[in-house]
Amino acid sequence: MTEAREPAGPHARRLPGTPCWVSLMVHGLEATEEFYGELFGWEFRPGPQQLGPYVRALLDGREVAGVGRLPTDRRLPVAWTPYLASDDADRTADTVRLCGGTVAVGPLDAAEAGRMAIAADPSGAVFGIWEGVAHPGTALTGVPGTPVWNELLTFETESVRKFYKSVFPYEEEPVVSAGDDCLTLRLDGRPVAGLHGVGHGLPPDRGPHWRTYFEVADLDATLRRVAELGGRVLAPAYDGPHGRVATVADPEGAEFSVIQGPR
Repeated sequence: MTEAREPAGPHARRLPGTPCWVSLMVHGLEATEEFYGELFGWEFRPGPQQLGPYVRALLDGREVAGVGRLPTDRRLPVAWTPYLASDDADRTADTVRLCGGTVAVGPLDAAEAGRMAIAADPSGAVFGIWEGVAHPGTALTGVPGTPVWNELLTFETESVRKFYKSVFPYEEEPVVSAGDDCLTLRLDGRPVAGLHGVGHGLPPDRGPHWRTYFEVADLDATLRRVAELGGRVLAPAYDGPHGRVATVADPEGAEFSVIQGPR
């Protein structure tokens, strides 16, 4: 978690490795639009259809996230996936493979928006690669309803940090906390993502995975609304160094965290 929130203009260049987009794949696209529309105030418009039906979520007319429909013939997890910026998606995908990761989809063109791939690190955590052209990524940050942070939950950080630092030009900053296995990834001295080793605390049915945090104005009201809309509160709210945080799931089970910054 970090207090650094750099507003991203619609044409801003993202340094390679910067989390620049988040996307969710679900079975019921319309029901998911209704849930997040009510929860975050998002509106939706069609996006690239290379992988099937897909919409972009907008807040105040600016794109903040994507939601797509899972193929009916494939058993894939319903989960939020962060996309990491790349200057060359094909070269980044090759580096992922060389460093022990896998590439499941692409690289392929997403219409005029850019070029993308879906990959996994050596522990199996899935992330996207995005080479933005007409669509650099999230166009609004730092306000309620926008993604504010991404954190990898994994067994231990030592092995995966080498992978991510080999694929992207990350610097690392250990988080000083007794008993915690945490690292902050930085680009140009700015914190952009976190790695958190939780050992056997990983859910056996999930394994290592990335988690996206969304900013909210009122955490308690958000948790009540999640329940009213058919979602679940998975972990109660707690006070962290950057605000109050809770972990929830939408009606299809996609997990994410919500954070209310300090007042």
